[in-house]
Amino acid sequence: PPARDVNGPARGAALTIFGEHAKIEGKFEIADSIHVECRIEGELKIGGKLVIGQNGSVNATVETVDAIIEGQFEGTLKATGDVQISASGKVNGNIQTNSLVIAHGASFNGNVSEFGDRKQAPLKLVDQKHVGQPGAIT
Repeated sequence: PPARDVNGPARGAALTIFGEHAKIEGKFEIADSIHVECRIEGELKIGGKLVIGQNGSVNATVETVDAIIEGQFEGTLKATGDVQISASGKVNGNIQTNSLVIAHGASFNGNVSEFGDRKQAPLKLVDQKHVGQPGAIT
């Protein structure tokens, strides 16, 4: 098995699902990370990172640690870690996370909420040019 980092999911290659005309429907539980370059509909529980590539489209209820959205996402996304919507990303739905970055040029239509009773600084939506600056992401 791949080496595990005590602070995150398995290191190494993620499960990749691709196909220009591929469509997958159902309920899936994936222990590690996944990279999607096709259409997926249903329910996803992911133990690592969800990456929706530029050719990927996910219409689902998703529970994950981290998410990077470069393609299209529609549904409900719950992430215990970080969510990033890249400039090419299009989101139509609700996101629950304590860390969200939306790049300039991205499309987001929906609601954002935080997990639980956080005592830390509030959630901030920042422009890509501010990523990595102190206090930009909470």
